[in-house]
Amino acid sequence: MTQTPPETKIVDTYKVACDGGEGALGHPRVYLQIPNEHGWVECPYCDCKFVHKDHVDEDKAA
Repeated sequence: MTQTPPETKIVDTYKVACDGGEGALGHPRVYLQIPNEHGWVECPYCDCKFVHKDHVDEDKAA
């Protein structure tokens, strides 16, 4: 059985909201702060990774 990798979204703000994106099938809305040190944060519910646009190249190198 193969597992699909979590979604990665490129954003232009350091504060993001995630609700799973599937309406009633999603999860409670959470607000996440992207740390300036590494430029990304993962949702604790769905593991969606939010990468700030200024840190995209750094994330690909890791």
